[in-house]
Amino acid sequence: MRFTGKTVVITGAGRAGQVGEAVAAAFAAEGARLALLDVQGDEARARADALAGQGTEALALPCDLTDATATRDAAERVAAWGGGGVDALVCVAGGFAMSGPIADADPAVFHRQVAINLTTAWMATRAFVPLVRARGGAITYFTSAAALPGAHGAEMSAYVAAKAGVLALMQAVAHEERAHGVRANAIAPTAIRTAANVAAMGDAFAYVEREEVARVVAWLSGDEARHVTGQVLRLGA
Repeated sequence: MRFTGKTVVITGAGRAGQVGEAVAAAFAAEGARLALLDVQGDEARARADALAGQGTEALALPCDLTDATATRDAAERVAAWGGGGVDALVCVAGGFAMSGPIADADPAVFHRQVAINLTTAWMATRAFVPLVRARGGAITYFTSAAALPGAHGAEMSAYVAAKAGVLALMQAVAHEERAHGVRANAIAPTAIRTAANVAAMGDAFAYVEREEVARVVAWLSGDEARHVTGQVLRLGA
């Protein structure tokens, strides 16, 4: 029960069958109080209600994380609910789309990928980092193995550009916040076994399991990793 009495904020935790659901379940199993943010308010409430039914204190917050005012308002609600601090922020919110060869790519796909992957992480960090400072907590970001050096990223340039931005954001935050006792790290998985990925690519794929991802996120957020910051962990073959 590493997170008993601790407050954890998870973005993109609304949709059933996705990785945010598994991350929330892992923290709940270790005693955390959870604030679940998602643009789909009904789905966030459904996840919070399910966790509450299992004895977890959970707050659902409908929030468009590309909107600075809405994200700041959500942080203020969490501050009032969580006693003025946050022990861990996990920026799961995001999504994937192929953009095709860049010469033929639709700029709308690029703008959408940047918004849901990078803008959401930047806005959430900006709003919640004062609360994470108050507890000397941790921030975990989701980048992608496809955005790491040596990966090709062919025909998904919009996605990998956004995820590379998330990696750069993590490194900047790790450097800026070290003096405030805040740690920032990222995980870079290959494809995760989510409902959406299985529907799109089938079941016969070398997926990273959602529960494995959740275990790594919990470790990075806990005291065992209190000296780990500015790192990216690749998951998957």
